[in-house]
Amino acid sequence: MRSSPPRSSKRNSPRRTAAVTLAAVLVGALLGAGPAGAAPAAPAPGALATADGFAGVAALGQGGTTGGAGGAVVTATTTARFLDYISRPEPLIVQVSGTITLPVGSVDGMHPVASDKTIVGLGDDARLTGGGLSIGLPADDRVTSPPANAVHNIIIRNLSIDGATDDLINIQMFSHHIWIDHNDFSNGDDGAVDIKRGSDFVTVSWNRFHDHDKTLLLGHDDDNAAQDRGRLRVTYHHNYFDASDQRNPRVRFAEPVHVYNNYYRDNSYGVASTMDAGVVLEGNYFFSVNNPARVDFSGDLGRLVERDNVLVDCNHAIETRGPVAEPRTYYSYTPHRAADVPTVVPAGAGVGKI
Repeated sequence: MRSSPPRSSKRNSPRRTAAVTLAAVLVGALLGAGPAGAAPAAPAPGALATADGFAGVAALGQGGTTGGAGGAVVTATTTARFLDYISRPEPLIVQVSGTITLPVGSVDGMHPVASDKTIVGLGDDARLTGGGLSIGLPADDRVTSPPANAVHNIIIRNLSIDGATDDLINIQMFSHHIWIDHNDFSNGDDGAVDIKRGSDFVTVSWNRFHDHDKTLLLGHDDDNAAQDRGRLRVTYHHNYFDASDQRNPRVRFAEPVHVYNNYYRDNSYGVASTMDAGVVLEGNYFFSVNNPARVDFSGDLGRLVERDNVLVDCNHAIETRGPVAEPRTYYSYTPHRAADVPTVVPAGAGVGKI
């Protein structure tokens, strides 16, 4: 076991992003209004109103990720209403109230989300169960560059998602500008949040993953360089990997992948970088993790640069191989000290915190 003491870093400075500020109605829906005349409760750490990381980068015709901002605010309390709203072509802010069961049907429980949507849970008990959300066009190996109709600009926040017969969330086929934030993921049959087939400019932040095996897949196949190389740019930050077993994430081809300020507790492995992927692993806290990070895993070697991580009761050191492109060439950020991650992340990650 080797521990890397955290270096000095600034704390609690606001993160600056290139995203356009969400409409005031969205902020109200996310933060929640109190009784008449009362001030809303202060949000937990990390409860941003706009996407940060790669989802906040202006690219591919998007000025960051704004979801359904500017569209109508609708509330789904039934399965039929929810599936109708998320499939409509226009921008919408879809509020989820209570538990919605997603049917398996002929699509193995995966239900498509159209572009320009915000899907946000109301309160701390909004839940999708039994199925998953699919973001992207149907898989097609012949398509090797982003199509004009690629799915884009989607925000998913403050939802518990569990019990899917396939993935809880699947992002594919050059989908871009996706923000997955402050959710609770558990008990899916396959991935929790899988990102593949050329998808790009995605942030996965402040989520709790638990009671799940294959958590985060980034790049699905060793033979898919034609779609994936030069894409799959993803930020994973302030997530709580609460005994989620493996793939936290498991990476192919992508560069750079920015994994910072995540709390890993009781996992078989944290990060695996393969097929010449480039990962920057920064300011994370690993407690009781067999292999915190690997570059020699399966397939061709990956690349990984590590700094300011803390390892406690881990069986192996972090494997490194470089160089890797710096995330700061795309966006600015201010990480917490790694030593503070076990306090900050559980306090702010998951549902009911925005």
